[in-house]
Amino acid sequence: MSIRRLVLVLAMSGLAGTANAADFSDPTWPCIQRKVDQMSIGLMWPYPVEEDAELDPDLQKDIQEMAELLALRRLELEELEPRVAAFADRHDGDPRIMSLVFAQVFGSLSKRRTRIIDGIGDFSLSQIGLSEKIESARVEMDAELKASEPDYDRVDALEEQIDWDQTIYTDRQQSITYLCETPTLLERRLYSIARMLQNHTSDGG
Repeated sequence: MSIRRLVLVLAMSGLAGTANAADFSDPTWPCIQRKVDQMSIGLMWPYPVEEDAELDPDLQKDIQEMAELLALRRLELEELEPRVAAFADRHDGDPRIMSLVFAQVFGSLSKRRTRIIDGIGDFSLSQIGLSEKIESARVEMDAELKASEPDYDRVDALEEQIDWDQTIYTDRQQSITYLCETPTLLERRLYSIARMLQNHTSDGG
């Protein structure tokens, strides 16, 4: 195993160890996985990336098409292995070119991951607001029932509202597992893409 490959494996092991560690420091983060706002390309890719490099238009197009394919989550990476191998053969596994491919994939999936994390935060704030609304209605209903002359029409309305809001809250909570897993799935795809590309890089070992 090459030194570069060893660095990549150790980085993946480190991420796996922290991904399952719950972080409750952010009340708007409902996931068991620790919240990591931004990922580092350096933890995934061991070669330098010349992102401002001037490229031949045909080469730039080839790099972009390869990166766009790898970023498509609906495509299994096993399906793309022959395409990656052919791409690497065309460019002699040049680390500079392979790095540019990964940098584009990383940029695309990182932006997607950030949007998902922001969406999870918005979702969590919405759930917090709904739970506070439910609690407020319960307090009002309890107070009304304790009154000397309760307004039973108001009690019925509050009870109906609570039931409805509780149903919405519960239904939404059932989707949280999927939402929380999505950023992790994107991280895993990026690491797998990094391994695949490195396997076809000229000094990937």
